[in-house]
Amino acid sequence: MSPRAVGLAISVVVLCIGLFTQPPTGLSVTGQRAITVFLIALTLWLTKPVPYIISSVLSVTLLFSLGTVDSFAAATTGYASSLVFFLLALLLLGNAIADVGLDQQLAHQLLSTESTPQHTLRSIAGSMLGLALIMPSAMARAVTFIPIVDQISSEFNYSEDSGFERAAFLLLGHVNPIASMALMTGGGMALVTSEIVNTSVQPISWVDWAILMVPPTLLLYVLAAFAAIIFTTIDDQTDSSSGDTASNDAQESTLETDGKGTQQLSRDQWIVGAVTSGAVVSWIVGSFVGLPTVLPAVVAVTILSLPRIGVITAADATDVSWGIIFLIGAMLSILDAMQATGAIQYIVDILTVLVPFGVLAEWQIIAVLLAIAVGVRVLFSTGSAAIVVVLPIVLEFAGEYAINRLYLALAVLLVVGSTTLLPFNTTAVLVSMDHGPLSHRDIASFGFVTMALSLVVAVCAWIVYWPIVT
Repeated sequence: MSPRAVGLAISVVVLCIGLFTQPPTGLSVTGQRAITVFLIALTLWLTKPVPYIISSVLSVTLLFSLGTVDSFAAATTGYASSLVFFLLALLLLGNAIADVGLDQQLAHQLLSTESTPQHTLRSIAGSMLGLALIMPSAMARAVTFIPIVDQISSEFNYSEDSGFERAAFLLLGHVNPIASMALMTGGGMALVTSEIVNTSVQPISWVDWAILMVPPTLLLYVLAAFAAIIFTTIDDQTDSSSGDTASNDAQESTLETDGKGTQQLSRDQWIVGAVTSGAVVSWIVGSFVGLPTVLPAVVAVTILSLPRIGVITAADATDVSWGIIFLIGAMLSILDAMQATGAIQYIVDILTVLVPFGVLAEWQIIAVLLAIAVGVRVLFSTGSAAIVVVLPIVLEFAGEYAINRLYLALAVLLVVGSTTLLPFNTTAVLVSMDHGPLSHRDIASFGFVTMALSLVVAVCAWIVYWPIVT
């Protein structure tokens, strides 16, 4: 049987068990059915027998049909979250930046002239970090830089499986997504984490997030970028017999960019750049005056879709990753139902019996919770989906054992956002593997490196930095 067929079969079995068996001691009937829907959704999302949209709609419908909630409106509370509309607006804004070619313009402007391959890799890493400030999607940044890396590689006359290309594609796949965690508006993982922190821990503004996350994210990004360069063997000479001459020519001149790097910005590029900059300024100012974070994003998208501007069209709305949006909305609804029925508390109690948390020191409890988060992360193709599943449960444990829930949420984001052991775990890695020379072994090996670095940075931030700024 194919994985999809297995997923469907498991879902049917789980549904039958949830409907026709008595709940265990300590769990109500509605709690058991909430867990049933959770397991069905999880199975369908992991095996993907049907699109995310269909499995998500099915999940919220089951919440109502099985009597877990009182009304269909209660079953769809997750879609009333500002996170869903905020993510939609950011996806449209990111697509607009790519549609007008502003990402390519900025990439060429940010990418300085080369002197050596090592310097070039550092320049690529710095350029991607700069571009992350306005382009939330790590995959979009990877797609933007792939042709630039290919062009640079040909300038140095490197072969396709050279150390330079392997290091560059590790930067695009593994290191690039780390930059998205620095800002609340940096991508799905940051948005999901901030929403859960906002509703379950404490209010957090755009500026609050930047203060907490920019320094540790920058440190992690720099460490991971240097690790990518060290991880591969890179010579300052080319791989062919004519390499010395080609390399010297590349070192003595600037990178050919077909004029793209020096072109004047078009009307649409100026408009998108100005509107995006205005949104960023609004997020900063809004943190001090209480402006909802979702408002600047929606206003920016509205301006870009006005008739006289027309950057965002109806066709652009169809290109949005609706599956991820529906998945996040459904998961928030399921978590609300599990919280209301006591299902989450029951899961915490079961795990407490299986793992002797009571005899563990605080740092050991934190280590176990992070290990659980990593285990869930490896199962998912998107970090935001993994976080929306595991973070509420992890925070429940933190409340039980008086662990700082804000610090734990940020640590989970750092570790989950830096862990890519399988190609499908991150779309940027999948794209990099498809276009570059990386093997499955390269991806898994360097994934452990970035995960270890994230643990080091999380520990340093927890002990030294976060207590200072909070």
